[in-house]
Amino acid sequence: MSTTAYYIPHKATWPIIGTGGLMLTLAGFANFLNGSSIGSTMMVMGFMTFIVMLAGWFSLQATESESGMYSTQVGISYRMGMMWFIFSEIMFFAVFFGTLWYTRNLSVPWLGGLGDGPGRSSHLLWENFTAQWPTNGPGEIGGEFEPMGAWGLPLLNTLILLTSGVTCTWAHHGLLAQKRDQLIKGLIATVALGFMFVAFQAIEYHEAYTEMGLTLGSGIYGSTFFMLTGFHGFHVCVGAIILSVVLFRSWRGHFKPENHFAFEAAAWYWHFVDVVWLGLFVFVYLL
Repeated sequence: MSTTAYYIPHKATWPIIGTGGLMLTLAGFANFLNGSSIGSTMMVMGFMTFIVMLAGWFSLQATESESGMYSTQVGISYRMGMMWFIFSEIMFFAVFFGTLWYTRNLSVPWLGGLGDGPGRSSHLLWENFTAQWPTNGPGEIGGEFEPMGAWGLPLLNTLILLTSGVTCTWAHHGLLAQKRDQLIKGLIATVALGFMFVAFQAIEYHEAYTEMGLTLGSGIYGSTFFMLTGFHGFHVCVGAIILSVVLFRSWRGHFKPENHFAFEAAAWYWHFVDVVWLGLFVFVYLL
């Protein structure tokens, strides 16, 4: 294919199928919340439809890529699209980090009557509120809880993610050097470490709820803690699934040093997840 010609895909049905699956899932969830007996069935059917769509659409994309249907211009488009996607994810987490900073450094002190902010009239909102962090809210409305420490599972998970970044890079070097064995071993290690991170975070959440009294209802500390760590854990899970697909394709003999954008995109996403966790570990667990 010419490096200047742009590939125009054939008429696609997978987007319509995916949209139908999502609509069925959301409709089932709405029915489930309203006590309908068919709600859970609709949710499962919609979710399975969406999974089938992902498998079919990704398989089609992989086939087209391996058959040489994509030109250099298409590759540039893919890279620009992935860059903008990661930028949007950076902004996504920036909002939540900003929320935590504003709450901890401005709102709570103001409510305690400190600083030059509107907290000077805080007695009109909640008398005798003590400005301290972590807080479960005025009048301890969130109940007693124990803050999550940094030196147990969070530190272990930090080491796990940092190691996974190294194994991912090692796999990339194996691909560039045409060492298929190194590529596959590096991806196996990265995927295993990713799911290990998710498993340890589930253990951390269980401990928080059952032993520490730390829940989503534990005031502003509990809500920001679970909001930040929960969204990040979801991103780790998605990243590990993406890398699993890349691993499967590598086993099938896909990817060459000059044509491996799918691997690059997964690696970019994974390193983004690593960097976000480092910031999260400092601002959520340490400070």
